[in-house]
Amino acid sequence: MITSAFNRRALLQGVTLASSSVALTSLFPAWAHSGSMGMMSHGVSGSNGVSEVLSGNTIALTIGEALFNVGGKSGHAITVNGTLPGPIIRLKEGQKVRLAVTNTLKEDSSIHWHGVLVPFQMDGVPGVSFPGIKPGQTYNYDFDVKQSGTYWYHSHSGMQEAMGQYGAIVIDPIGVDHVAYDREHVIVLSDWSFMHPMEQLRRLKAISGYFNQNQQTLSSLLSGKDQSAKERMMWSSMRMDPTDITDVNGSFYRYLINGHGSEENWTGLFKPGERVRLRIINASAMTNFNVRLPGLPMTVVAADGQHVQPIETDEFQIGIAETYDVIVQPKTDTAYAVIAESIDRSGQCRGTLAPRMGVAAAIPTIRERPLLTMKDMGMGDMKNMDMSHGDMKGMDMSGGSMKMLDPSVAPQVKMGPGVATLAPMPMDRTAERPTGLEKVDHRVLTYKDLKSLVANTDTRVPSRELDLHLTANMERYMWSFDGVKFSEGAAPIAFRQNERVRLNFINDTMMPHPIHLHGHFFELVTGTANHHPVKHTVNVLPGGKVSVDLTANALGDWAFHCHMMLHMATGMFRIVTVRKDEDAA
Repeated sequence: MITSAFNRRALLQGVTLASSSVALTSLFPAWAHSGSMGMMSHGVSGSNGVSEVLSGNTIALTIGEALFNVGGKSGHAITVNGTLPGPIIRLKEGQKVRLAVTNTLKEDSSIHWHGVLVPFQMDGVPGVSFPGIKPGQTYNYDFDVKQSGTYWYHSHSGMQEAMGQYGAIVIDPIGVDHVAYDREHVIVLSDWSFMHPMEQLRRLKAISGYFNQNQQTLSSLLSGKDQSAKERMMWSSMRMDPTDITDVNGSFYRYLINGHGSEENWTGLFKPGERVRLRIINASAMTNFNVRLPGLPMTVVAADGQHVQPIETDEFQIGIAETYDVIVQPKTDTAYAVIAESIDRSGQCRGTLAPRMGVAAAIPTIRERPLLTMKDMGMGDMKNMDMSHGDMKGMDMSGGSMKMLDPSVAPQVKMGPGVATLAPMPMDRTAERPTGLEKVDHRVLTYKDLKSLVANTDTRVPSRELDLHLTANMERYMWSFDGVKFSEGAAPIAFRQNERVRLNFINDTMMPHPIHLHGHFFELVTGTANHHPVKHTVNVLPGGKVSVDLTANALGDWAFHCHMMLHMATGMFRIVTVRKDEDAA
């Protein structure tokens, strides 16, 4: 049995007393100084911490409450087995597993196995695939493990995921791993707020830019660093803010690496010359991260658990719910920073890869915050366009908002107060550097760089195409697909079993959206015939269009949603239903 793979941030575990108060006991008194030897490639682990890794055919998980401490401040958390992140679940391709999940909360809960192919009844989405886990009850998730790779688990009930209920899943292959490495570390990235997510949502509903501390100022206008006065007036007339890149930012979030803030400095150990595999998971509620190890190149070997042809880069953006496996090979006896920087550059977190304990890599200065452009409105490269002489034809600028006059361009979109804009010229941006990385002076991974290691198994031409618009009124904080919120009775998206279909995701908003389909993988159409990257989540850039080819091979009802939690909670959620073709021979 595997006993340790990486050192998590220890929690002060909460124990419910008769008075319903929470008493604190330190699980790991030296958590701030602990580090991880990591998992060795031959299966022997070593750690001077007490990280919990669960494996075997029967695994017990308990959902509970605790107080979480970061940066010298404590807050209420919802945890798995008393820690944040929860324990690593380490499985083997081909095995059968029973995960017995006990809910000790005073509210319903659940666990979804993100990216793991399971029967829909085991998928863990209340109201879609099962009723949820009532307080005091235990639910047994039973399924065969059909794959290998890096995945994760999280609650799909209320806002529990944002409050700490998540953890990593590592599935080892049956045969020889395609990736050669000497040591591995699992790195779970997340965001943490001492403000309850429901209160965050209330404030965003009242003032959509409530948490945005990066807005342009008079001094930035005078310095010439940001938009000109003319540009600001134009954007203001459209009620658009070029700094509105993420809803809740680093002014209110603490960013975490394996539950540690920068001050606590999560540390993973290595020996110079080793090939170190980093399994990187973005378990955030609302934050897309730009990830780099200054001075140490990374070779990407897997995306969303699926092998890709190795590609070397210096930085990549990881959307919420995505996973990337990278190989690094530190050759000198020095410490390297692991940097997860929010895409709007309002904050970051530093961990350390080090040859010994007690070493902390330098924390770099946060880079200059980016600004959105007309391209992020879905208007192409319009820098030199004269907005006063008909270049905005087809656009309705009345009332300060921007809308398409011709509804036939997107006839399935229900126009109304929940749709402030439709992108007039959405572009395939999969070959472009993602938000905030357009101007850095080193290599940046793009989706176009990703090519599957093995040929795609289903090369049929899709029998039909389906456009899905990602829609919003950002000022009113309303989010939807095709202008319809889930609560408004959005009809399921129906597929026949084994149908091959092309889905076109069109982002009519000015924020990136990580779109996730449960129960399936899809091929991201990047132009590389038969070697499109295989993913379960794709981050659609603002004003962008992404096409994926899906083989709907999993019967049942499946959640389909933006993985930004507050977007999903306010309407950007649908159900995909896959049924047998009764007419098939």
